[in-house]
Amino acid sequence: MPEQTHLITPYIMVKDADTSLDFYQRAFGFEGAVMMRDPAGKAVHAEVRRNGVLIAMFATEGAFGSTQQSPASSGLPSPIGLYMYCEDVDALVARAVAAGAEAVGEVDTQFWGDRTGCLRDPDGYGWTFATQVADFDPSKIPPGFKSDF
Repeated sequence: MPEQTHLITPYIMVKDADTSLDFYQRAFGFEGAVMMRDPAGKAVHAEVRRNGVLIAMFATEGAFGSTQQSPASSGLPSPIGLYMYCEDVDALVARAVAAGAEAVGEVDTQFWGDRTGCLRDPDGYGWTFATQVADFDPSKIPPGFKSDF
């Protein structure tokens, strides 16, 4: 496994890799790591990192003959959500909204101890950013639910 990667790295389709890279840098503070272009100069593959660790890879729709589309292009909601920890979720959400992300609800503290903010990026993917503010306490599980752990 390459250094500074996770066992699973999301690979998502975007409308335009250059536009998405710019958004992810401005909104989420990601660092551009790799950008591959086709012979005509169109961006077809990109990778972003945070603190040197690979966060996601993405490709422009149609790259390499793919028929996959972003949720924004297909008109269908994304079947996956991306959950990522950050130092200050309130500041990150404010910055992301200013950069063009759509806030989905309010930033709020959850029963499991994370303060979370949900966003939708311009390609239609849902991102939840979280800052841990307390340890998980099973006694705070909502009534009617239980934990088997």
